[in-house]
Amino acid sequence: MSPDYGLCLRALLLTPWLIALCVSDVRRRILPNKLTLGGLAVGLALAAGLGGWSGFLDALAAAGCGVLFLILPFLLRAAGAGDVKMLAACAAFVGLAQLPFFLMAVSFAGLFVALVMIAMKQVSAARLKHAFRTLFDWRYDRKAGKAAIPKRDDERARVPFGCAIAIGTWATLVSEFLAK
Repeated sequence: MSPDYGLCLRALLLTPWLIALCVSDVRRRILPNKLTLGGLAVGLALAAGLGGWSGFLDALAAAGCGVLFLILPFLLRAAGAGDVKMLAACAAFVGLAQLPFFLMAVSFAGLFVALVMIAMKQVSAARLKHAFRTLFDWRYDRKAGKAAIPKRDDERARVPFGCAIAIGTWATLVSEFLAK
């Protein structure tokens, strides 16, 4: 089995960047523009360097699909702009061929991160409880339940989705490595 230098280079560039983004997201719930947009630029440049114009266009299309994947949650204020930019940058690194697996891995990682944070009492489960009780409990007082939910910008209501994007990105790289 010969080494895939493009995959190794992507993993080498992605690892410290993903760690920095995760640390920022966990500590401050912020994904800085210098890191997210800088990562997007590096991902596009690397794709162009490894694959020429077709590699660049592939990475650009993958980044656009990443934006489209999170645009509705962003508009509903369920995802932040940093999450959208980070997902686009990571999608540029993985490319269109790996995009379906990547988006699935990010989604499952998001569920995992949210459940772990709820279990550790780092994130309030009130919004989730309210949603389920609204759907399934006809006796539930929706007005009182809604009043008990923390505001969307409250620290207890925000899951660091950047960590899920990082986990999904690494899962995609590992999957790509194992497929070779």
